[in-house]
Amino acid sequence: MASSQVNSALQEIQAAPVGDKPVRYTQLIQQITESSKNLSADLNAYTRTLLDDNLGVVVLRPLVSNFVEHFRNIKDPEMKIEVGEHVIALLQTKGVGQYEEQDTLIKEAVADACEETEDWRKSARVLGSINLESTQRSLTSDDKAKVWIRIVRCYLEEDDPTSALTHLNKVKNIIYNVQDKETRIHFQVSQARIHDSQRNFLDAAKAYYALSLESMVEEDGRVQALSSSIVCAVLSPAGPPRSKMLATLYKDDRASSVEHFSILEKMFFDRLIPPHETKAFAETLQPHQLARTADGSTVLDQAVLQHNLVGASKLYSNIGFDQLGELLGIDAEKAEDYAAKMFEQGRLSGYIDQIDRLIFFEGEGSGERKTGQSERVVGKELRKWDTNVQGLAEEVEKVTTMIQTQYPDFYAAQTVH
Repeated sequence: MASSQVNSALQEIQAAPVGDKPVRYTQLIQQITESSKNLSADLNAYTRTLLDDNLGVVVLRPLVSNFVEHFRNIKDPEMKIEVGEHVIALLQTKGVGQYEEQDTLIKEAVADACEETEDWRKSARVLGSINLESTQRSLTSDDKAKVWIRIVRCYLEEDDPTSALTHLNKVKNIIYNVQDKETRIHFQVSQARIHDSQRNFLDAAKAYYALSLESMVEEDGRVQALSSSIVCAVLSPAGPPRSKMLATLYKDDRASSVEHFSILEKMFFDRLIPPHETKAFAETLQPHQLARTADGSTVLDQAVLQHNLVGASKLYSNIGFDQLGELLGIDAEKAEDYAAKMFEQGRLSGYIDQIDRLIFFEGEGSGERKTGQSERVVGKELRKWDTNVQGLAEEVEKVTTMIQTQYPDFYAAQTVH
């Protein structure tokens, strides 16, 4: 409840001539912010009376702006949120279109206070209520992008990449018109984090790597981005696109100084990764990067298993189901299933002989998914058969030519029907 002194002062102002009110309102807000012992209650009473007074927009708007200046200097974030939400509601009933600039400043200050208390979702909601399609104010692409990027970052702090992506897509529509370099950097960071959170690890690796090359980012930030790129590349599904990303990272001179260089090197050279190294790497990952898949394994487990399967293809031209399962640390049926999926998805080239329980490797795949039996990659034996048939046909053709040359009459007699 507001103090008696403030209530009395407000009653006196209401009874005063219209011409005296602006000065008296200005003096009272100064007194409240300097000496009030119940600041939130007094400010709420002040704004309620001010906005209920029968003052014209021309007189009232400067008084609201003056209040905003004092309001933004409140130190206590909880108090700022309480008072700010009260004023926002009052402006809504008053007709916020006349006070859009003041409404925006209050909402930005409330969002700041929400972030101080780590209430990221509320901050995003408050920022989302700002009118960015105003006819009263001229807003540039930079103005809009800054608000949307801030909302994106709040949702990412709440681990809500879906909501973050909704607002990031708004930024995508105008990012080429944004001039502020810091905003563009925040856009890149947000894009990388969303890909990462949604487990689109290859896209995340590319986005983090691009960020690691930005000269505007501080050195520590670039190194962190490079490290994140390596992590995401390791977690990506095995195949030609990841191999290309691994090559880019490995050839970067800075990579050797990053914590995860050892596992990057093994992946780049298709060396088998032992369980103890996988476990040590897993301890550095974030929770979403350790999420379990439908078969109960983690994303890392699958990534390493697929990598080791590619590594095995470099060591063997063919291998039995049981032997491959033992090499990968899984049962034979699961080893066959993983190999079949990688062949089908074009991430590895080869075929499976289920009768003899053998897997034949023929190198890396094209990266293109196979959609039908006719597109299946055939084995070396079939290609050899085709070559032999072609060779036999060519030899027959040579013999026929020789007969025609040396015994033309005989050849003509044989070809007459």
